[in-house]
Parts: sequence; C-alpha cells; structure tokens
Amino acid sequence: MANDRQTVVLITGCSSGIGLKLAIHLANDTKKQFYVNNAGIGKIGPIESLSIREMKSIFDTNFFGAVRIIKAVLPDMKRRRSGHIVMMSSVMGLQGVIFNDVYAASKFAMEGFCESLAVQLLKFNIYVSMIEPGPVNTEFEMKLMDEVSHSTFPGTDSETVQFFKDVYLPASRDIFATMGQTPDTIAEATIKVIKMERPVFRYQTNILYTPLTAMKYADDTGNMSIRMFYNLLFNHGTCFKISLSCLRIVTCSWFRSGAVSPN
Repeated sequence: MANDRQTVVLITGCSSGIGLKLAIHLANDTKKQFYVNNAGIGKIGPIESLSIREMKSIFDTNFFGAVRIIKAVLPDMKRRRSGHIVMMSSVMGLQGVIFNDVYAASKFAMEGFCESLAVQLLKFNIYVSMIEPGPVNTEFEMKLMDEVSHSTFPGTDSETVQFFKDVYLPASRDIFATMGQTPDTIAEATIKVIKMERPVFRYQTNILYTPLTAMKYADDTGNMSIRMFYNLLFNHGTCFKISLSCLRIVTCSWFRSGAVSPN
C-alpha cells in the first residue's frame, strides 16, 4: 500500500487510443492521487442482431468494470481524504444515438452512478469528473465501422438493415469527418480537468456538441431532439449534409482565429 506522500495513478484501458495518449501525458505528473477509467468497448448495429450475452459483455466492461475499480480504490482515497476519480464517459451518456442503443445505455448507467456517488464523496474531499467526448477518430472506431458495413445482421428485418447501411453509416462517417477529435485532444482535455483546483463534474470536450445536448434538456417532453434527429436522418438528408458543411466552415474559421485548438 502506498504511503500518504506517494502519488498513486491508475489508468485503465491504456494500451492504445485515448488511454495511451493520456498515460504519456501524465507520465511526469506527481501532484495528486487519481484514477482514470478509460476502459470501454463499443457496439453498433440493429438491436435485433445483438444477443443478450453481447449486451451483458458491454455492460460488464463499460459499467461494472468501472464500478469494480472504484470500489477497490475508494477505501484508500477515503482514508487519505483526497482523490480524483475521472471517468471517460461520452455525450452518449447524455443523449441516446440511433443504432448505439446498448453502448449509450452503459454510458447512461455510468453517468447516473457517478452523479449519485459524487455527492457523498465530497465529504471526503474526493472529486468525480465525467469526461464526455463526442466522436473520436481512433483506429478501433474506424475498424468497427468497416466491420459492420459488411455484416448481414441476422434476425433483423431488411428495412432496418437498409436504414443502417444506407443512412446511418454514411451520416456517421460524415459526422466523424466533421466533428471527430483526436485521442490527443481528449487526453489534453482530461488533463485540464485533472489539474483543476476544484474539478468540474462534467466536461464536454467538443463544443460543437454542446448545443445538441443542451437542446435535449431544454424540452421536458423529449420530443424536440428525437424528432429533429429523425427528420434530419430520414426526411431531410440534404439539410443534414448542409448543416455539417456549415460546421466544417465554422470549425475552420475557429482554428484560423485561434479560438479553438485543432485536433
């Protein structure tokens, strides 16, 4: 067991992508004791094609895996009356995304768990922070997209498969091309939160996503965001592409002006 003067750093899921970049950035940080949960798996596709076993596996990694580690590190953090638990969440922990049903559910679960936990841990001077990226351009993500584009999705009706391949996948690739961030950008945002004197509970890394999540909470019926995304995907594809083109222009303008750091 480390003594009270030692720095304790624990990062899960750091063999590649965001976790690896974060580990490199934090290699020389000796200021505080913290745990970063970055381990996670994704799954996209029609719900009919996913087995309950696959769904449980996603929750076991994304939710229960994180809970197990939190339970392990909390006693020492409470004894020290100091610590910082940093969870790699997602904007999909705030707003569901079509064909990401189970992944979003696992992130929603983690958001609710940590929001509840954060209140009691302040008593012990322990902070909890949720890092909420939007799309991140990683090798894993691109490989996943390529794999599902060739899947037949057994058990799913042909109309849904067609929507997934002909509507969702092209739209998703456009979104990643326009709004996707790099693992380095997410790592830098995470370090910014870690170094805060009073770390925030939620931190969205992509300001382009903030209006989309804010819209959900502005309408207590939930209809506005659901119908908007439905119409953009299925009824107004041209408007969707124009919107992304506008975002590209705005993003490039921000980069040139220095208002936003490029990915």
